[in-house]
Amino acid sequence: MGTRNLTTLRSDAPIEQVVAVIRRDGGVIISDFVSPTTLKSLAVELDTYLNETPCGVDPYFAGTQTRRVARIIARSDTAVEVALNPLFIDTAEQILQTPTHVWVGNNRVAIEPDIQLSITQAIQIGPGQGLQPLHRDDATSLWRHPQYGREARLQIMLAISDFTEENGATRVIPGSHQWDDERMPTHEETVAAEMKAGSALLWLGSAYHGGGANQSTTPRTGLTMAYDLAFLRLEENHFLSIPVERVRQLPARMQRLLGWSASSTLLGWVEIDGQMRDPQELLGMATFREPGKGF
Repeated sequence: MGTRNLTTLRSDAPIEQVVAVIRRDGGVIISDFVSPTTLKSLAVELDTYLNETPCGVDPYFAGTQTRRVARIIARSDTAVEVALNPLFIDTAEQILQTPTHVWVGNNRVAIEPDIQLSITQAIQIGPGQGLQPLHRDDATSLWRHPQYGREARLQIMLAISDFTEENGATRVIPGSHQWDDERMPTHEETVAAEMKAGSALLWLGSAYHGGGANQSTTPRTGLTMAYDLAFLRLEENHFLSIPVERVRQLPARMQRLLGWSASSTLLGWVEIDGQMRDPQELLGMATFREPGKGF
């Protein structure tokens, strides 16, 4: 069985406390993560797309009674606020941005990795949906445990509706982020991340979890996003799913978190007039021209 339940902290908890609990348990619930006004706005924006989206066809992982909508940053202004919420992004930075040392010539330099927004998805689990297989989200990058000695992802699940044991609350195995890759997870070890609408679950990519079974008569709706180490390939292709015109409307920090930036290790640069330049310069040009077509 799991060794502990999930801890719940208030939204005014210090970042250091949030980080400490996540490092210990693999995840934490934050009560009242967003205001009632923000929650209402999100629900309206997401319902517009969820109501038009059919359920999935994958009976094993994605679910046949589950609706999934991505491209959230392109579709919702309120979701940008969630992505930039200090409690989410500051926690991600503290957990993920562990410096490493490299030699550049005869200089030993400390480099701190960047983070990027890897996935955005509204997930609505309908009545009759069964349990999702337990998994680690950092498996998308074939992350190994514990060899790498650092985390690859911090993810959030914001409850748009109440999350209960009955309606399919996300199930988590506290402490499983400390397991090696040989140990198999079991549903008997999970606990339900029960929380009120407006609250949020934050968890590590190395923690085993899965969607719960909805045995109620109403859908369970959540909004998930994840910050990943920027040197990994992002799960959602923002470059194709978000129009450049929309990207230019976003705050510069959000643009960089979507990948429109050159990292501290120079990943992601674009050639402008024969020079390796930051994509932010491309967005700032009066007339945007497609890379490769001249500037």
